Amino acid sequence: MTAHTWWLLLILTVAIAALIYLINSRLRVHPFVALILVSVGTGIAAGEPLAKLAGSIEEGAGGTLGDVGVTLALGAMLGRLLSDSGATDAIARSLVDRAEPRRLPWLVGAAAFVIGVPMFFEVGLIVLLPLIFSVARRLEGQGATKGSPYVLLGVPAIASLSTLHGMLPPHPGPLTAMTGLHADLGLTLGVGIVCAVPTVILAGPVYARWIAPRLMDVRPDAELVAQFAGAEREPAPAAPSASSSTSSASSAPAASGPGARAGAAGPRRTGVPTGLAVAAVLVPVVLMLLRTLAETVMDESSGLGAALVFAGEPLVAMLAGFLFALSVTIAGSGRSGEETRASLTDSLKSIAAILLIIGGGGAFKQVLQDSGIGDAIASAAEGAHINLILLGWLIALLLSLTTGSATVGIVSATGIVAPLIGDGGGLEASLLVVAIGAGSIGLNYVNHAGFWLVKESFGMDLGQATKTQTAVQTLVSVFGLAMALLLSVFA
Repeated sequence: MTAHTWWLLLILTVAIAALIYLINSRLRVHPFVALILVSVGTGIAAGEPLAKLAGSIEEGAGGTLGDVGVTLALGAMLGRLLSDSGATDAIARSLVDRAEPRRLPWLVGAAAFVIGVPMFFEVGLIVLLPLIFSVARRLEGQGATKGSPYVLLGVPAIASLSTLHGMLPPHPGPLTAMTGLHADLGLTLGVGIVCAVPTVILAGPVYARWIAPRLMDVRPDAELVAQFAGAEREPAPAAPSASSSTSSASSAPAASGPGARAGAAGPRRTGVPTGLAVAAVLVPVVLMLLRTLAETVMDESSGLGAALVFAGEPLVAMLAGFLFALSVTIAGSGRSGEETRASLTDSLKSIAAILLIIGGGGAFKQVLQDSGIGDAIASAAEGAHINLILLGWLIALLLSLTTGSATVGIVSATGIVAPLIGDGGGLEASLLVVAIGAGSIGLNYVNHAGFWLVKESFGMDLGQATKTQTAVQTLVSVFGLAMALLLSVFA
């Protein structure tokens, strides 16, 4: 390691510290602005020519958004369509209705796993709250559980939603990491599912059985329960936002994202058959998996293989899922075209900030590469013999914890470790995507909006929220890392 290499590593350290300070200090700079400022400062300090620096930022932001942005927008609209039509509610209730009490945590986790495919964590939880509250209220009246039934059912939902949000495409974090590391889509999806299933089981129903008896007093505000689960009594009025359910808006950030507004209402009746609703969720995933199958077993000259590869591109797969959902929800719900268009427009507004942060992260990554800092990182990691999967997980964990943004954690960690993966591809790159995503959701605490959504929705104090939201997402993070390390033996 030369003196110049050490200098570049020092610049990187200062850049990360500056990013954390700008986001967390009294300045409260928006993460997108902070990423661009840090990118400019890093490039100048590292000696990148000024004439080239602006191009690096534009190339990094534009390239990342070109790969991820349209796919994310289609996913947001898909999630909103399913939420507004009541299709997600139909999926969830078809899994838990008439089930034995001991199976309910597993079935709620399964419902959250399916619903979480196209939805962000906060949005998916809001969509599931009517189901969780109504079933928990029924169990509470029967005295069928030890401890809080709200914790017993809420923990599996938290585990499933956070696992999918952090570790599986087509969610924005994993998709961004996959693009930056040039990982294969189908392979990443496959290993992501292999890592996700045991992670959800251990951090969800298994942990719920242990923690629910230790949180006997957890019960949401009675009015909030009545509003979310009010279909058993009478048509429910619109519920307040997550930030105002039991406290002021300043203490609990409002949830946002596709489906948040519609999900806040009580259970809805839908004309969309449950089978078609499930199909709409799974269309993108199935097309992506078929692409991998075609690339593996079909000849390059095969017309069918070429069609499957095209259909499995993230953008095309999400477009197909969106169009399928649009057709079945319009036919089943009877909503007017104007209502549907307004709802879709609203869903795009909710992801604007995420798109900007992803673009800023892409700019930061490109500056690290073009300024030579990426090569310095590779040299240092090679000399220190650090496990690459563990390194990516740790960087994402620390950045997410300190900045309060899982997206910042993922995009920044991806830019830092990308030089170490070479041209990408292969099992190691896919496992690194999973590890970085898992790291970004660990230690979820008071500087994360999701923490406050869970705390306020379930009527918890800080200690109880730490034992549920923080503990569950940290378990998901650790188990996800463990599974990635286990599978890396075969890399």
